[in-house]
Amino acid sequence: MVAKGHGRKGVTFAVVAVAGVVATTGGCSGGGGAVADDPPGRDPAAVRRAADVLLASGSSKARTSMEMAAGGTRVTIRGEGGYDFGKRMGRLRVVLPKDPAGANEHRPITELLSPAALYMKNRGAGVPADKWVRVDSTVLEDGNLVTGGATDPLTAAELLRAARNVAFVGEQDLAGTRVWHYRGVTDIGRAAKAASPYAREALGAAAKGFGEDAVPFDAYLDESGRLRKVRHRFSYVNQGHTVAVASTTLLYAFGVEVLVALPPRGDIFAGEIKA
Repeated sequence: MVAKGHGRKGVTFAVVAVAGVVATTGGCSGGGGAVADDPPGRDPAAVRRAADVLLASGSSKARTSMEMAAGGTRVTIRGEGGYDFGKRMGRLRVVLPKDPAGANEHRPITELLSPAALYMKNRGAGVPADKWVRVDSTVLEDGNLVTGGATDPLTAAELLRAARNVAFVGEQDLAGTRVWHYRGVTDIGRAAKAASPYAREALGAAAKGFGEDAVPFDAYLDESGRLRKVRHRFSYVNQGHTVAVASTTLLYAFGVEVLVALPPRGDIFAGEIKA
């Protein structure tokens, strides 16, 4: 498949490139001050406030995993880096799964997350090693919830603004931090309407692109109401096959310095990309 690095065709490239990993493989605790007065307890509203609390938290380190399943095949894409919630920007190093023969032939992808676009280095055949691919997240059919192999941490929290049927599961230990575990369902379309301005267009695009708006989730908040872990379960149709995606984001080391510099225009690849 060939697609442009810019514009609508770039959307097709990005979505199929990540989802194509499934078909190919198938072969046929934190620092920072408290930002809430009381522990979240059993209050479902604490889940819907998660994005606001993160915005007040400054920054954190992040680990992500995206499990994709189709036709009995399951693969996992992992990422690690940091996110500046105030600037709505992050940097992740994303590792694709090995090929069917077991050889690790995929170079790690560097991803820069920003309010309006996703920048990727080492993404796509034919792209020079020193160039970046830029994809407009506001026109992506999934709003960049699954395209890059990692869900933007702040967008993952914005999705929770429309959380409903929220049930308190219990308290537990998560990597040495006491957390409150909640389970429920969110709605992409409603979340888009309730989201902060920077996330509305991307989530609005996702509401149109996904077959179903309902997204089951598990969310874990610490005593300050900060989102420590969230797992969303998406599903969409790619090349006639239903792909189930479980996206997990883990946040820790709040307050750590996160430096993200977007590439200059001259470093962005404008040619054709062979996925």
